[in-house]
Amino acid sequence: MGKSSKKDGFIIQAGILAAAGILCRMIGLLYRSPLTAVIGDEGNGYYQSAFNIYTMILLISSYSIPSAISKVIAQKLSVRDYVNAHRVFTCALWYVLAVGGIASLVLFFGAGLFDKGPAVQVIRIFAPTVFLYGLLGVLRGYFQAHRTMVQTSVSQILEQLLNAIVSVGAAYLLILLMLSTTDRYTLNDDHSVSFGDTVVAESALVQTDEEGNTVYVLSEEQQEWNTRHAAYGAMGSALGTGCGVAAALLFMWGVYRLNRNTIRGRIERDSHEAEDYREIFGTISGVIVPFILSTAVYNLSTVVNQSIYKWLCYLQRGMSEAETSTRYGIFSGKAVVISNIPIALSSAMSSAVLPAIAAKVGQGDMEGAKEKTAQAVKTTMFIAIPAAVGIGVLARPITWLLFRQRTSLDTAARLLTALAASVVFYCLSTLTNSVLQGIGKVKVPVHNAAGALCLQTAVVGALLTFTEMDLYALVVAMLLYSGAMCVLNQLSIRRYMGYRQEIYRTFCIPLVSSGFMGVAAYLTYRGIAALFGGEAYPSMLHNALALFPAVLVGALVYFILEIALKGITEEELAALPKGGFLVRLAKKCRLL
Repeated sequence: MGKSSKKDGFIIQAGILAAAGILCRMIGLLYRSPLTAVIGDEGNGYYQSAFNIYTMILLISSYSIPSAISKVIAQKLSVRDYVNAHRVFTCALWYVLAVGGIASLVLFFGAGLFDKGPAVQVIRIFAPTVFLYGLLGVLRGYFQAHRTMVQTSVSQILEQLLNAIVSVGAAYLLILLMLSTTDRYTLNDDHSVSFGDTVVAESALVQTDEEGNTVYVLSEEQQEWNTRHAAYGAMGSALGTGCGVAAALLFMWGVYRLNRNTIRGRIERDSHEAEDYREIFGTISGVIVPFILSTAVYNLSTVVNQSIYKWLCYLQRGMSEAETSTRYGIFSGKAVVISNIPIALSSAMSSAVLPAIAAKVGQGDMEGAKEKTAQAVKTTMFIAIPAAVGIGVLARPITWLLFRQRTSLDTAARLLTALAASVVFYCLSTLTNSVLQGIGKVKVPVHNAAGALCLQTAVVGALLTFTEMDLYALVVAMLLYSGAMCVLNQLSIRRYMGYRQEIYRTFCIPLVSSGFMGVAAYLTYRGIAALFGGEAYPSMLHNALALFPAVLVGALVYFILEIALKGITEEELAALPKGGFLVRLAKKCRLL
């Protein structure tokens, strides 16, 4: 292997993980559509509320395990210390057995302390998944430290596939189980309302919502039945998450067993002196705890915003639990879910760059660490900026393709457009978190995240209390938080690494190219949609036939402008996943 290929190897590994991450996000989006059709926006709200609590406990207990373990083991492997690398792996397994077990018990028995109503039962179903995820995280971190992301990528795809299948299937079956044991309120074609076989109202109360849509207002009994329907569906969806993690864990353990003889052979040939397990536990704790604090505080904003929003809706506006969960479900279960797709690239790049930078630092090569940081940032922005613009200009057709609920379409699409800029901020802040952790400054992201969290919490509380912004206050909070993290992390990297970010080719050219791309994509979509009649709610086929060519045209415009404006060189293009194909394509089009 040549020097250049070695130098850019982590970009390739990041590309593998990014491809898997984006595929997983796409699978997640594709199953969200039938799932939302089964459980509704209210069920989505209960699921997202419980999922955010589960995520918070996971962050505190074991979410950062892959990154932390890969950093420690990568430093051992950089000096071929296979004996102690495996001892770190063993100690990490014992660590997550203890911490993950405690966290699962806290989540199960303390569910009522975190939320109320139907979400409590959903939280309890998530509890065993915390324990399983810790073991999965150690195995993923072990292989990531060896700078191979294939095992993690396959396990992620397997996890998401099983999650999708079980989530929809279990939600549907649990709702059928509920229906088999209870009578059901139904809205008949003549707008009368039946309970079982008995007509209980000649006409449902009709009113117009704030978007001009006709809605039928049900009685308290009918609303209670709908809430049970939504709750059972959310519980089924939570089962899918646990089954997905269990399947990924079995796969990763199988991969480890297949490689066990090779691992033992390396250990037997290694001449390094074995470190005391107590010292290793101390090292692991010294790395994992700051990693956990950093990741937990960084991601805590979601739970904080959710809690503030729900609390003020109950207290100040007198909204019911069902109404609040429905509105929050539109924001979190639709707009945020779509905006998170490009962030998969940043998460993958972070997983790949952390052990690469840690290895360079372990070898005393700070210039090499700076070079890898520059590569990672440029590659991430090359994709994140156009993705954000694309999501912004095509928000409505993207949302309509994935979620077919007319009553919430416009709200979800407007929220998604407003969230578009946060894609760039979150991608960059996630990546710079890993850079700081890779150079050993694991406490710095904690301080930065805490400062940004305090700022955004004060702002979101004020906006929800004194304005009528409602869900858009949460959008402002996300933009403020992720933007503040970008600035603080960049200042910290400059201080501790002496690294200065290149601006023109990394940010300015992609932004200009993305602007033209957005115009081309939007006009293409509107033009093709007009050929089908320009309907406000086009069929799925018509919407897809207009959307996919628009995305293709936009991508082509961006690719041409990036090369024409020299935003990316032939060498940088070749370093990307499938870079050889892209270079050949550019040369055939006489762009290079």
